[in-house]
Parts: sequence; C-alpha cells; structure tokens
Amino acid sequence: MKKADVKVGERYSAKVSDKVVVVRIDAENPHGGWDATNEATGKKVRVKSAQRLRGAVHKSRPLALAIPSQAGAPAADGKGPDAKADKAAKVAAMRKEVAEKLAKPDPELDAAVKAADAKGRQKKAKVAKPKGERKGGALDAAVQVLKTASGGPLGCKEMVERMLAKGLWKTNGRTPQATLHAAIIREVAAKGKDARFHKTGRGQFELSAAARQ
Repeated sequence: MKKADVKVGERYSAKVSDKVVVVRIDAENPHGGWDATNEATGKKVRVKSAQRLRGAVHKSRPLALAIPSQAGAPAADGKGPDAKADKAAKVAAMRKEVAEKLAKPDPELDAAVKAADAKGRQKKAKVAKPKGERKGGALDAAVQVLKTASGGPLGCKEMVERMLAKGLWKTNGRTPQATLHAAIIREVAAKGKDARFHKTGRGQFELSAAARQ
C-alpha cells in the first residue's frame, strides 16, 4: 500500500512478526509509520511503513475471514500449516513409491548383474598372456640347451638361437641375447655356487657342477 492510502481509525491486514494479522491504525507515530493495535491479541504494535499493510479490512468482515492463515488455511506465501502438510504428504508418497519399485523383482536387472559377475569371474580365471620375455622360462630353456650341447660352453646368442629353434622359449624382445645374459648374471650373483650356470669366458657359459648332478 501507499502511505497516502492509510487512514487513522481504519482496519488493515498487516504482517507483524512474520504473521498476517488485522490491526487498527490508532495514530501516526512521530518517528514514522503508525501506532496500531493487534485486534487478535489487543497488543499495541508499530507499523513502520505502508509496505507492511496488505489491504484494508471492512469493519463487518469477520476476523477469521480477514486472516485465512490463522483459520488453518494456507498463507498467501504458501508457507501455512496446510501447505507444509501437503508437502510432507507428497514427499512421503514419493518415498513409498520408490521403496515399492525397489522391492519389486526386476528380471532384466538381475540378469544383467549375473552376466556382469560371470564376465568378471572369467577375466580373473584367464591366464595372463606373456608380455615380452619370460625371464624364468629363458633360464630353464638355457639349461636344457646346455645339457644337450656337445661342443662345450655357449654364448648367449647361440643359446637363444637354439632355444627358439627348438621351441623352448618365445620372446618378442629386440635383444633376447642381452636379456638372457642379464638373467644368468643375476642368478650367478644371487645363488653363488648353487647357480646353474658357470662363466667360462667373456659371454660364454656352461652348466655348473650343481646343475650337472
């Protein structure tokens, strides 16, 4: 409302303490606004500005009709008791609907879950394919080649050629002889006299005494 529309002695619906009530304007306040009386409680209130007044209330209009929010009906801003109850009921209905859907069996979803579980088990059961050189296999293959060698010690390149020709070892490495040489050196350093290989010269190896037994 506008200030010019407010008259002393008239009744208006006004927002007081976050509630819409009917007030009677008693007089203008020297500090601005008006002094009024809350007709529902009889208490004196101050209306600081015309914006707090919602509209004039006819003298013959019952108090309950003038203030619908106090009669149990939803307030104009949609925050009355009934509005809150309606919202709570809607939320409860939605939750019930979701719970019922979750409780119902879903054959398609169950089948998809079972298929995914079966696929996961199959992947775990599969033996990992060898990538590159299998260094443990290379040493075992080298031992077999040296056991059948009749010309004495062999170099790593010659051992690899025989291993690959006989199908004792498979590799995708670019320098398989270097891989085999490094693996033999590591075993000799780690196992000492219990190693299966004995170095006879530069890049030359034969079976150790322990491996021949």
